[in-house]
Amino acid sequence: MSVFQNLPAAPVAPRKPVTDTHHGIARTDDYAWMRDDNWQAMFKDPSILKADIRAHLDAENAYMTAAMADTEALQKQLFSEMRGRIKEDDSSVPMKDGPHAYGTAFVTGGEQPRYFREPREGGERTILLDGDKEAAGKGYFRLAGLDHSSDHSLGIWGYDDKGSEYFTLKVRDLSTGEDRAETIANTGGGGVWAPDAGSFFYTALDENHRPSKVFHHTLGEPQEMDRLVYEEKDPGFFVSVGGSLIDDFIYIDIHDHETSEYRLIATADLSADPVIVAPRHAGLEYSMTEGGDVFYILTNADGAKDFKIMEAPVATPERESWTEVVPHRPGTLILSHMAFARHLVWLERHEGLPRIVVRDRATGEEHAIAFAEEAYSLGLSGAAEYDTDVIRFSYSSMTTPSQLFDYDMATRERRLLKTQEVPSGHDPDDYITRRVFAPAFDGETVPVTLLYRKDVALDGSAPCLLYGYGAYGITIPASFNTNCLSLVDRGFIYAIAHVRGGKDKGFAWYENGKMDKKVNTFKDFIAAADYLNQERFTSYAKIVAEGGSAGGMLMGAIANMAPEKFGGIIAAVPFVDVLNTMLDDTLPLTPPEWPEWGNPIDSRDFYNLMAGYSPYDNVAAKPYPAILALSGLTDPRVTYWEPTKWVAKLRQNTTGSEPILLKTNMDAGHGGASGRFQRLEEIAFEYAFALKVTEKM
Repeated sequence: MSVFQNLPAAPVAPRKPVTDTHHGIARTDDYAWMRDDNWQAMFKDPSILKADIRAHLDAENAYMTAAMADTEALQKQLFSEMRGRIKEDDSSVPMKDGPHAYGTAFVTGGEQPRYFREPREGGERTILLDGDKEAAGKGYFRLAGLDHSSDHSLGIWGYDDKGSEYFTLKVRDLSTGEDRAETIANTGGGGVWAPDAGSFFYTALDENHRPSKVFHHTLGEPQEMDRLVYEEKDPGFFVSVGGSLIDDFIYIDIHDHETSEYRLIATADLSADPVIVAPRHAGLEYSMTEGGDVFYILTNADGAKDFKIMEAPVATPERESWTEVVPHRPGTLILSHMAFARHLVWLERHEGLPRIVVRDRATGEEHAIAFAEEAYSLGLSGAAEYDTDVIRFSYSSMTTPSQLFDYDMATRERRLLKTQEVPSGHDPDDYITRRVFAPAFDGETVPVTLLYRKDVALDGSAPCLLYGYGAYGITIPASFNTNCLSLVDRGFIYAIAHVRGGKDKGFAWYENGKMDKKVNTFKDFIAAADYLNQERFTSYAKIVAEGGSAGGMLMGAIANMAPEKFGGIIAAVPFVDVLNTMLDDTLPLTPPEWPEWGNPIDSRDFYNLMAGYSPYDNVAAKPYPAILALSGLTDPRVTYWEPTKWVAKLRQNTTGSEPILLKTNMDAGHGGASGRFQRLEEIAFEYAFALKVTEKM
């Protein structure tokens, strides 16, 4: 019997069939009307959403609220617990840069960060930007950070107050705290200062929400006068802009998911046109960092699938001048790199675990920074200065709170700066974290990271939240998460399935979960559920699957493929209308996404492939488990109509008695609520759903 009892009638969406034909194949969509024809303008002004669409979303929210009404007290309790694990007046360890050190801090009760600086060796702090003050009175507010000029006099800061990821930039006088008159609208967020602090570079979004242009803004001039430095004509490529630690170059990075191209502007002549380093070539990826008279280039050139590091003279950075510094080692994936005056540093993953490697630039001697736990997370923070021997990194595991270290690359001494404080208390010895391997359908093994209390009986009775993503090569780290303790302390096993589509086992792990091999991602996740059931960690009826965005696609796929193996499914901003979205090249992410998923407009094969797994297109008459879909009205990445259509079709087709719920945040986009405590309310809601469907309330 369902745990959802005495529910009101669920909303029934009108069916208004629309038929389209591609490659001679006709498809009918009953719910295409849910997409507002004026969606681009609606992202900037949500009040213009069509009345019938708004009415349907409101009805869905009302039904969702009724279905979850008996969890309201539980949600408040979960929120209180999660908030109690956060040090409310927390502060980062300031990063030294010139005469100052810069950091962020929160105040008790505050939702947004405050950006501050203090004297380099410590002293009185000056608040440069108060996020709570700027967010006052706004339903949604997200800061894009504060970037100070090299002379420390000015700062660029950006904000999005709709959730649509159109950021507005402002320039602040850091000595007075006052903003200058100029305002730069419709940007990708953030800017890069020229060394003289008289101008900066930024990216602008086009009408389809793609960062396609780089502009050079001179202080005091109106935005209309900004010089267009570069425009990308290919809608499949995104553009970003950055700078070097030495301030000698502005980097323009042009990329899709498998190809990149860099263009450089020497800051000695800001009026010069950008110079190409290596022209784009399908499948060639590279990224750059400056090391004085040379560039260090991380690339997959010449078959280096797991990447290698090259160097080239600053005067002639073209590919013909590249020479090898760190060779390609199959199975050891180099993730990122940084250069300093005397050292080259990179983050790599070897045998599934991250480590930092430091190379003395003069002698070539290398050493690694690694840890001994079975599963852990390692992050390289780098430094704000080039002429330094000290880098900063963070470490945590599922049981170990985050630790921040300064590391002297010359003496090899590490200094613990800060350990994450859990005010309500946390004893790592109460928990177990493990890395197990689930056999996949084709002989591969899928890593699964587990966290559970020592006193949990592994007899199949424990409920389990099984999380997955599996796209874009993104690896979900085995890091400390105070929120999931609210489930674990109630007897849950918290599990992360490191499925193909990520880079958990090297670049090949990613390649084998994309394009024509995408279905491997879904089968891997089901294999993880099978293993946890067979090994008696949990049982199928006790597994709640969770994933967001591309991980939401995973949730939709496994709901169609194996609904009987999950007690519930949480799909956050789920990319479920795959075929329709990939057939629409006006949507923000569609052309840049083709290298990840394939292009069904040009290829009948990819059309048929997507038609075979697209969650929305494969909903059928079967008993689906309880499903919670979460959406944001102004989300430019996964548009609100995708989960809305999916829920309507699921509800139309399910033969089971479990409810299909949709919660749409009418004041937010892809990332959900922007404040740190507002976000906890959303997590508490998701966890309450998991506890309810597994009867652990």
